[in-house]
Amino acid sequence: MPVSTSKTSLKATLQSQQTRLKNKEKAAHAAEAAELKTKHKGKGKAPALRPTNPFTPTDKILLIGEGNFSFAHALVIDRPLSLEHLPPSNITATSYDSEEECYDKYPDARSMVDVLRERGAEVLFGVDGTRLEKCNVLKGRRFDRTVFNFPHAGITDQDRNILSNQMLILGFLRSVVGCLAEGSIPTPNLSRKQKKPTDDDDDDNVNDDVTDDAPSPSTAQGSRGTVLVTLRNVPPYTNWDVPRLAKTPPKPTSLGTPPNPNYKLLRSFVFHRKMWKGYEHRMTKGERAHGRGTTGEGGEDRTWEFCLKD
Repeated sequence: MPVSTSKTSLKATLQSQQTRLKNKEKAAHAAEAAELKTKHKGKGKAPALRPTNPFTPTDKILLIGEGNFSFAHALVIDRPLSLEHLPPSNITATSYDSEEECYDKYPDARSMVDVLRERGAEVLFGVDGTRLEKCNVLKGRRFDRTVFNFPHAGITDQDRNILSNQMLILGFLRSVVGCLAEGSIPTPNLSRKQKKPTDDDDDDNVNDDVTDDAPSPSTAQGSRGTVLVTLRNVPPYTNWDVPRLAKTPPKPTSLGTPPNPNYKLLRSFVFHRKMWKGYEHRMTKGERAHGRGTTGEGGEDRTWEFCLKD
């Protein structure tokens, strides 16, 4: 099949998904409005839930697309108490930019990288999250957690934004397979109020925060590695439909193109930036580089955690 026809077919498939998602959002907004009208007044507020920490002290962690390395810095220097025994050598933080480009974009990155290296964390530059197999340093290595916080292709045009970022997510999910630890499917630690997600569940936010600092769903030895993708849970990011791309990716549209793997959604939870002291989301690529741009107005930051299906 010609390349142009292949791209057109994939674009049509993704646009069809976008239409379905928009209809779903309209129905959800209508249901929410109806629910607000029927709620009883005067009810007390529910107790605040503690932030979910997806890591354990024994995890080997791969961070993709770090901007100024402030998240890696938080993991090493100002991490939650439950991670006080996490060795810095278990953390590999990567940047899409070269070292020179990174320091040019984010002047504060140099000091953070210096601290990371002094503490024993690994820092890699020039790592494309959609071509991890091309990174010689990562070949043959497996991780318990691979984290991509606020991925973005750097395009501001609305229509191109959605398609380009869906392609970015698909490329990452395809490329990261070789970096994931092998083992059994993890079992999410859910509170009694939560239901276990199923692959047919249309609600991709079924697993909200639990009532305590929940351990990772793969604390048991021998569990397969998980992928954590964090985005702002508002348009245009919700239009990327990340859970659907992971669970049921579009089929290849050209011969010789390997299919995207199918992932299982383990849970999703609110990502609390304040939990990671000093963390600042920075744009790393394209028109939104050098810290310009925002991650959407309103809503919340949400992390989706996946593992490969059998």
